[in-house]
Amino acid sequence: MSEGSHPPALLRRTERTLREETPLGPGDRILVAVSGGGDSMALLHVLARLAPRIGFELSAHGVDHGLRAGAAAELDLAAELAQKLGVPFARSELGLQPGGNLQARAREARYAALDAAAARAGARWVATAHHAGDRAETLLMRLLRGSSPQGLGVLPAAAERRLRPFMRSPKSAILLHLERHGLRYASDPSNHDPRFLRTRIREELLPLLEQLTPGAARRLNLLADECSEPSTAVVTDAQGHVVRLGRTQAAQIRRAHKLRQPGVRIWLAGGRELELTGAGEVSRSERGVEEGVAGASTETPDEPPYVSRNPARSRKKPRRSGEKPAARVTKPSKSD
Repeated sequence: MSEGSHPPALLRRTERTLREETPLGPGDRILVAVSGGGDSMALLHVLARLAPRIGFELSAHGVDHGLRAGAAAELDLAAELAQKLGVPFARSELGLQPGGNLQARAREARYAALDAAAARAGARWVATAHHAGDRAETLLMRLLRGSSPQGLGVLPAAAERRLRPFMRSPKSAILLHLERHGLRYASDPSNHDPRFLRTRIREELLPLLEQLTPGAARRLNLLADECSEPSTAVVTDAQGHVVRLGRTQAAQIRRAHKLRQPGVRIWLAGGRELELTGAGEVSRSERGVEEGVAGASTETPDEPPYVSRNPARSRKKPRRSGEKPAARVTKPSKSD
């Protein structure tokens, strides 16, 4: 069955994210942040299973902000699971006071405590359970607050000392993993408090967007990918005309570049197909005007769009009976 009709299990998707999108290396030590909630319990369980396969070392740490009486019992659940999995566990107890900007203050204090714990444990990374839904929520929050395009490249899979192994996984995959493995977890009531903007985005805005346009969260994640890239993928045909790319196609090209995968085929509008054939910088004049040849490049301000870092071949997709011929690719006008 194809991945589109049967999404990969959380374990497999997380392993692919760590291998393809992070600089995690053998022998690295990860400190996983756990709260006792479902997302972090699933992350602890998944990373414990992946540690021997990938070759990293794992420890776990929980933070009690001192804001809820039930937080300590929730961390007890995390400690119990860590013990079953053979993962060292410790906790920090803070003393935050209720008041303005509570979520931001709690987040800053939590990361400070986690960074200190990581330093004590000799961990290179602090892993958090942010998933694709969290990333869509964060992007929408930035949009509503007037962020620049650069500010929309939120929550990448790896940045500085942070790892987000679930960044390519939806919440539904996490819930399914919890159910399949019978993992006990707690629910933080503050996650449903309508006083917080994130809560209303999660429980009101995102469901509405999905109702209006199914797949909205996935497209928001692709937008975050685009905004986090330092440059833009550009595809040209043999004559140097720019070929318009959809967001999914651009993401496929970026992934192939990262993984150095020649031979990847990507269907374009108009019945054309790109095949990434190798690495090396090739100019338009060097490629000549062979029919059907195109180039995929990474455009920078001082680099023309017809320079190709990964030359590609384009061929017409076989037409069904009665189907119109593919449209000719032309260079967009400046007004486009």
